[in-house]
Amino acid sequence: MTSEDRNRADARFNKAARAANEARTGKTDRDAALKAVTDNMAKLKALRLAREAAQPPAAATVKKTRAKAKKSTEKGPALGDWLVGQQSGGRRT
Repeated sequence: MTSEDRNRADARFNKAARAANEARTGKTDRDAALKAVTDNMAKLKALRLAREAAQPPAAATVKKTRAKAKKSTEKGPALGDWLVGQQSGGRRT
């Protein structure tokens, strides 16, 4: 084996070792970032729950009543009259 072959082999080995080391440090960076985000989320959730517990309960909302519907005894116009009104109003049938 010549010194040139040995240098190439060393370069390949060093490149593989460097890539493995970068992958390891990249994983630790991602883990640290994930832990920071998770801790921040937990802190914010605790603050939100404490704020909601300190507030008095919200008053129940009152439903608005709708307008009274027509009684069944009150009838609308006859169908023929309604259709004539639609046609004279510009509606196409």
